[in-house]
Amino acid sequence: MERIDKLKSFLATSPADSFLQHALALEYIKVGNDNEARTMFEAILQKEPGYVGSYYHLGKLLERAGDYENAVNIYTKGMEQAKVVKDNHSLNELQGALDEITE
Repeated sequence: MERIDKLKSFLATSPADSFLQHALALEYIKVGNDNEARTMFEAILQKEPGYVGSYYHLGKLLERAGDYENAVNIYTKGMEQAKVVKDNHSLNELQGALDEITE
């Protein structure tokens, strides 16, 4: 919980910082709070669709919940955004994740 508290403290002074929000969402996953992580990832992507790393983690979270249809949609949107921002590494990761659940 110490990391979560620190990240929340940082976010209090920089509430729009997508990096801090993403880091906090990952910490929530580590402690088993997938609902809060999902809410945070969705908020990040709504305000900053080019924050490509959040698509992968949101997709994985949806997969763990058995929501494969939404995971496929998230991976697909993430791949589109990765192309826009020319992030080939993320594009490949998202494609790999998509292939795992659609083949």
